[in-house]
Amino acid sequence: MTDNLNRCSAGLGLRREMLPALLEAKPAVIDFFEVAPENWLPYGGKLQRHFKQLTERYPFFCHGLSLSIGSPDPLDIAFIKEVKQFLDEHQILLYSEHLSYCSADGHLYDLMPIPFTEEAVSYVAKRIRQVQDILERPLIIENVSYYAAPSQQLSEQAFLLAILEEADCQLLLDVNNIYVNAVNHGYAADTFLRAMPTERIAYYHVAGHFVQHENLLIDTHGAAIPDPVWQLLSQAYQLHGVKPTLYERDFNLPPLADLCLELAQIKQLQQQATQARPL
Repeated sequence: MTDNLNRCSAGLGLRREMLPALLEAKPAVIDFFEVAPENWLPYGGKLQRHFKQLTERYPFFCHGLSLSIGSPDPLDIAFIKEVKQFLDEHQILLYSEHLSYCSADGHLYDLMPIPFTEEAVSYVAKRIRQVQDILERPLIIENVSYYAAPSQQLSEQAFLLAILEEADCQLLLDVNNIYVNAVNHGYAADTFLRAMPTERIAYYHVAGHFVQHENLLIDTHGAAIPDPVWQLLSQAYQLHGVKPTLYERDFNLPPLADLCLELAQIKQLQQQATQARPL
């Protein structure tokens, strides 16, 4: 973890509509922010100036959307260099991306599941190493939610662990995605969580989801964090230690004060876990 941010930290995904309030006064409970670089790269002028005012004052992470690390298409080197410039300009502490792809002879406008195969492990790990070489910094990979597993040879758990080992990269552990996948695909969330390599976890994501059916959850980032996800986050802290934790809320945004209540709950769990398991 970086020297600039305490492990007991709670962060919020920054939305453009939050800028006026945050520039006026950032709530103390927000320790850091996270943005998708794709959502800010195209903009200049007033919006970019306001964004830079925040990045100059507070810690920032980036969580990308369109690297498309598992795509059959060649890596977009020009885009990666743009991201590198953005990360350097705004002194971004960490850069993460989804273990998925969103392009195949054109943009697919969704995060698609990479086939859980040995061939895909080698292919994706090589691309991760290439991206890290261009960025001259770690690329942190996130476990993703998925609703189908085409050409599956490995379990999700085995596939993820193999990628982390062969690419020698860090993990953004999304606790909500573990819970969503466990329900949708019928495995034990705590077993998957326990199998994750503690030493590779850079930070956590937590979010809410939509209950389509008791056996079908949709990862929307559009609801408050439900009790089972809170419980799994608490277990993650107990198993793997307290690390910075980002609350993703992309839709149905409540007032900032309500978002801060969820951040306060993250910090409460962090404090409880730290007391039970000192750093």
